[in-house]
Formats: sequence, structure tokens, C-alpha cells
Amino acid sequence: MDTTAEDTRMMMEALKEARMAAEEDEVPIGAVIACRGQIIARGHNMTEMLNDPTAHAEMLALTAATNAMGGKYLTGCTIYVTVEPCPMCAAALAWAQVSRIVYGAPDPKRGYTRFTPSLLHPKTEVAAGILADACSDLVTEFFRNKR
Repeated sequence: MDTTAEDTRMMMEALKEARMAAEEDEVPIGAVIACRGQIIARGHNMTEMLNDPTAHAEMLALTAATNAMGGKYLTGCTIYVTVEPCPMCAAALAWAQVSRIVYGAPDPKRGYTRFTPSLLHPKTEVAAGILADACSDLVTEFFRNKR
């Protein structure tokens, strides 16, 4: 799938969310969900703050987006996430019928494509590698500082 200037702009917004997570000492992953070119939801990892292993950026953004849309389906929406979704998040995105997933850095250890690439809804389009270096560097730096 071709990426656009819009994809880059939206991924920069997701990176802002990831930086907010880092400032809160959370793994720096951020997400935004857009529909018809407008951001309808934002999220960043909050697993430590909420003491909740499911409080991933994508999950929080999904909840906000379904509330904004007034329903559980996000057909016609795109999620922009700085790191490849894990299997839990990929399955949730499938259930929400998100039309498009755009992610920055791959996650070779825990990303959904390592385990079950078929987790996504069959009609979901995927674009990977948008601002991958910036997305990856943020996570690498976070864990380097932890060691």
C-alpha cells in the first residue's frame, strides 16, 4: 500500500503520544485514530499508571474512538501506531473492524506478525515502516536508559 504525506503527519501525532508515555516512564508507544482525515482518538501506553496489562496505546485509543463514533465498529478509520501491534491489540483492532493499520517500527519479539498475521480483519489494509527509525529510536533509548 502506498503511504502518503497524511500518513507521515498522523504518525508524527502518534510519536507525540509515545513521547508522553516516555515522560510518564511508560514504554513509549503512541497511537492516534483518524477518520476522514480528522483525529478522533489518541492513546499512549499506560500499563504502569493504571496497573493494567491491557492498557496499551492501541486499546486506549480504540476505547476513545468507539466512544467518539458512538459504536463498536471503526470501519473507515485508520489507526497510526508507533510500534507494530501485539496479538492482543491486533485482535481488538480486528473486532473493531478498523479499515487500516499504519505502524512505524516492527516488533520482532512481540508483534502480531510473528505469531498470527491472520489476526486482522480480512479487509484491513496494513502499511508498515512509516517513520520507522524515529519510532524505533524512541523505544531503544527508553530501554537503554532502563539498564
